[in-house]
Amino acid sequence: MRKSIKLMTGWRFSKPDQQEITVDLPHTWNNVDGQDGGDDYWRGTCVYQKTFPKPKLDADQRTYLEFHGVNASARVKLNGKEVGTHDGGYSTFRWDVTDLLKEENQLTVDVDNSVNDRVYPQKADFTFYGGIYRDVQLVIVNEDHFDMDYFGGSGLKVTPTVEGKDGRVRVETFHQVKGAQVQVDLLDAAGKTVAFGAGTDITIAVANVRLWDGVDNPYLYTCQATLVVEGREVDQVSTRFGVRTFSVDPEKGFFLNGRSYPLHGVSRHQDWKGIGNAITKEHHDTDMELIRELGANTIRLAHYQHDQYFYDLCDQYGMIVWAEIPYISEHMPNGRENTLSQARELVVQNYNHPSIVVWGVSNEITISTKDKADMLDNHRALNDLYHELDPTRLTTLACYAMCGPFNKSAHITDVVSWNLYLGWYVPGLFLNDMWMNFFHLRYPRRPLGYSEYGCEAMPSLHSSKPRRGDHTEEYQCVYNEYMLNCFAKHPYLWATHLWNMFDFAADARDQGGEPGMNHKGLITFDRKTKKDSFYIYKAWWSKEPFVHICGRRYVDRPETVATVKVYSNQSRVALYANGKLVEEKSGDKVFEFQVPLEGDVELEAVSGRCEDLCAIRRVDAPNPAYKLQGKSSNSANWV
Repeated sequence: MRKSIKLMTGWRFSKPDQQEITVDLPHTWNNVDGQDGGDDYWRGTCVYQKTFPKPKLDADQRTYLEFHGVNASARVKLNGKEVGTHDGGYSTFRWDVTDLLKEENQLTVDVDNSVNDRVYPQKADFTFYGGIYRDVQLVIVNEDHFDMDYFGGSGLKVTPTVEGKDGRVRVETFHQVKGAQVQVDLLDAAGKTVAFGAGTDITIAVANVRLWDGVDNPYLYTCQATLVVEGREVDQVSTRFGVRTFSVDPEKGFFLNGRSYPLHGVSRHQDWKGIGNAITKEHHDTDMELIRELGANTIRLAHYQHDQYFYDLCDQYGMIVWAEIPYISEHMPNGRENTLSQARELVVQNYNHPSIVVWGVSNEITISTKDKADMLDNHRALNDLYHELDPTRLTTLACYAMCGPFNKSAHITDVVSWNLYLGWYVPGLFLNDMWMNFFHLRYPRRPLGYSEYGCEAMPSLHSSKPRRGDHTEEYQCVYNEYMLNCFAKHPYLWATHLWNMFDFAADARDQGGEPGMNHKGLITFDRKTKKDSFYIYKAWWSKEPFVHICGRRYVDRPETVATVKVYSNQSRVALYANGKLVEEKSGDKVFEFQVPLEGDVELEAVSGRCEDLCAIRRVDAPNPAYKLQGKSSNSANWV
């Protein structure tokens, strides 16, 4: 059977005009310069080299060299001979290198994230980290094995359907071994075989099937396929899968397993402060833990293919996923083939994940596109390709705010969403209601969603009179309180995805007093600080009882009476100041109290067994550190 040998340590890394150093994977050379907003952000070609011994091979075994993510283009050589090239920084690719192996092997990878007009992304509001930032390994298989040469796939494709109380699971396996047989076993979550069959394209019934039911019960089965040649088992592949149905109604929104299941969630970029995109499983685990704490039930994995491990986490915890390629911000005529190849890889490598329900065609593509006819043709080709590769899922795209409702690109995919920041980049939160109402009135049969909405906030900036553009935590709260109430009034939305769960690097930005960053996250880039807005979402979405006092970082207050806001998913909250009851209120998610200020004040919010503490104080003059210095949110956008 197959086995893997990781190649993660002891790589020699060289950057032009710099001394060679030794690094371990995952690695990126932009973890600092891609996050500080300075002029030193460097894109180009760097070289990774590693020496490794020839693995022990039987006479009938082959060795594949497999990369899980190299951004953005890779040229790979083994022992001086070119193995191949790959364009696209977010997907798995591999080659059979058996015939190139020696007793001692020299692996060289030229990694290029430089500016060009053919590999996406090239223009977008996030940093394009260069490097080998996911796993590299040797995969040893029998010479007779399931297909490993088709767009990074596993050679196993599982398509479940539901018929009454039973499931029907179509299992397709791919290989080129004459006379071979394929045995298929379906296992329940405990590892017990519940059904089995034989053949390369078979449908197996599962009686009284347990459904993958979102965050409430994300039940997973395992499909295990074994390749048998002349009575001997020579290869085996497996995948987890879930049995579920879903649909979108233009009037009632998203349905999961026949019931209404409103999708409310967040978008996620993968990078971390000081680490960039070279993150580990522990980082993925932390991100998922925080998203689950929030109470989200859907994640838009923007703007590229994410690590397989994170899709696995989405399957495991019941997150509904929007998966997309980095076809973003600008249509490049020379990049058409790259959009198609990245789409093939996305679908082939992720087909078996039950969490994924929509494939994203593009994001804000009309921002600076010149050749509109070619762009529209590319969209139709992508939409057709998605449906050809996967007839079971829907297609979608995210339209730019300035892309009007009549734009042809907005009517190609099965469903559509908009990136709208009404109330942030332009004044008027009420415009969100007007926009939704107009689109739904004009296109009542076209499912509409919000793919991005959000507001920048710095945990260090505060105001008792928050306003658009001040980057305060308080205005982010005002904005998100409005948006959550707004969405509740428009239940036909098929999904809403907040931009963003976490602050992330955007090298071209200079806003909020911290260049190189997008601060729309509910949590800071290092994942250490939950902004107050995190808790208004938790109040709406989470079942975990809690209370949270807002403004804990707004310590110095010049007013004699402070408005103190408390978020909670409980129906009654009491607030105490220096041990004395200020007031106990009944309410719904947002509770406001008037607290007289004199000297230092210890605040305590209580609801049943839930409590929260913080301290504020009366000062004679506003603290200048709480006010944004320099550029505002509207003076230096990345575009």
